[in-house]
Amino acid sequence: MSARKGARRRSVETSPPSSFRLVVAGGVVLLGVAGLIYWGGTRSAGPVDVVRDGAPAWSPDGTKIAFYSEVGGQPADLFVMDASGNNIHQLTATQAAEGYPTWSPDGRHIAFESHTVDGNFDVYLMDADGANVRRLTDEPKRDVGPAWSPDGQKIAFMSDRAGKEFDLYWMNADGAEVEQLTSGETDWFPQFSPDGSQIAFHRWNDVHVLQLEDRGVRRLTTDPDNGMYPTWSADGTQFAFMSWRGGTTAIYTMNADGSNQQLLVRMTTGSAIDPRWSPDGGSLVFVHVPEEAATEAQSATQSRHLYRVDAQTRAITRLR
Repeated sequence: MSARKGARRRSVETSPPSSFRLVVAGGVVLLGVAGLIYWGGTRSAGPVDVVRDGAPAWSPDGTKIAFYSEVGGQPADLFVMDASGNNIHQLTATQAAEGYPTWSPDGRHIAFESHTVDGNFDVYLMDADGANVRRLTDEPKRDVGPAWSPDGQKIAFMSDRAGKEFDLYWMNADGAEVEQLTSGETDWFPQFSPDGSQIAFHRWNDVHVLQLEDRGVRRLTTDPDNGMYPTWSADGTQFAFMSWRGGTTAIYTMNADGSNQQLLVRMTTGSAIDPRWSPDGGSLVFVHVPEEAATEAQSATQSRHLYRVDAQTRAITRLR
């Protein structure tokens, strides 16, 4: 993605904090060389053969990956495929734009965010095959970026319902008992630790961890050696995250205490963003975003694709 300040959020012409450098792509929650990419409901149509995939999410058994995809500049729908990239099935087909899927721990349901036809951003729930869609939040502000707790009881998400910046919230898996977890900063894309005791997220340009017991927050990266979109390893001992510290956005790993930060993936061209660690810890799936130049937006003629990297060998495979 390109490095630039300001970001277009979906079809809403509001911008995240000016310290975010963003990639203009059109999909749910993608951070690029330094910014955020949100999937959009209204945008200029691109060539019909341009496909923009994003927000990959592993099924609990590691056999499938859910993701959103935009075709020809149309609003994003949700899809699921085998972990090999084969057997792609469409889960949603609406006039809205769906994104950021997250699986329930039992693999039976998927929570996701949707920019509905009434112009609202809310969290929804459906069966893993796309059936029985129901709305979990109904706010005039944006409720996005859902993440399921390991015990299946809670869904965390980010919302600007309390002000102009995003805070973290959680609710019961049926949408009841919404509770605010953070306030006064700008907190993005929560991810539960494997034991459910912590939530990783990025605040401004850096990875932080929220201790759910006492609500204490620890900072793990320090801008300009920044970190965003953290994802836990299966054993909870490491994070993968994205950072633009070396120019284009690349994927790094670090220990759970923030030590031993190491480069994992840097693409020859373009940026590697939005990593998600597999349930067995052996690989990560991520999004490749091409750019014409580091200071330019992604061309409307360029596609975004999903890739997989082996955590040990660093071998990279394109999934679609």
